[in-house]
Amino acid sequence: MSLVLDAAAQDLLFREARTANTFTDEPVTDEQIQAIYDLVKFGPTAFNQSPLRVVLVRSAEGRERLVQHMAEGNRPKTATAPLVAILAADNEFHEELPALLPHFPQAKDMFFAERPVRESAAGLNAALQAAYFIIGVRAAGLAAGPMTGYDPAGIQKEFLDGDHTPLMVVNIGKPGEDAWFPRSPRLSYDEVIKTV
Repeated sequence: MSLVLDAAAQDLLFREARTANTFTDEPVTDEQIQAIYDLVKFGPTAFNQSPLRVVLVRSAEGRERLVQHMAEGNRPKTATAPLVAILAADNEFHEELPALLPHFPQAKDMFFAERPVRESAAGLNAALQAAYFIIGVRAAGLAAGPMTGYDPAGIQKEFLDGDHTPLMVVNIGKPGEDAWFPRSPRLSYDEVIKTV
């Protein structure tokens, strides 16, 4: 059975998807980010908890503060990308549940009263939303360079607070010269999919 999504869209979102390592200096606009969010916000999460929070780093001062917390090999990429997003999990997402889950507002206290439970749920569901975000960046015709090579405590202290856990830093823009490393192998269907 073939997919409903046409081949060009499959290529754009998945087959040609790679982590960009260089970018042009073409800016990424607020309108582009708004369009990305307006698309990916509809991706499902458990209890519609929607715990992803995004800090956009645009200013030179913010960029300098961020770069110092990146792993050495990631610093040049983050320093030169047109836009950088810090993706984080909101561990207090449950405060929004009465509005986000109006048919079941008691879920806030019934399931998420304890902080460790919220942190686990927020981490899983914000990571899911981070994947949606990266696909949304590609749907906007931009390249994404997601990275986890950084000092989490430093980024949390510098840009977030104790209620937000950083998940990844994503460089965003039009791909530059030699943006891609060679495609790495993937596991086969039989290596991944099992039927019981």
